[in-house]
Amino acid sequence: MRHLAKFSISVREEDFVLQLVDEAGQAYDFATSPEQLDLVIDALDELLSEDDALDDEEDDALIYQKPLG
Repeated sequence: MRHLAKFSISVREEDFVLQLVDEAGQAYDFATSPEQLDLVIDALDELLSEDDALDDEEDDALIYQKPLG
């Protein structure tokens, strides 16, 4: 499994480019609509909120998946 080293979000005319870079420096670019980017942000916020609520529980099996469009 790759480890995320950094990410960036660039604005284009009609959409965004989400770039994920792994620890080896390999970059992966994804064109995303504003709606898709909102869904990613909402999913991360929800997951982090759930993680706060699960601080005392085992959550190793917690996986969040949501279709983006």
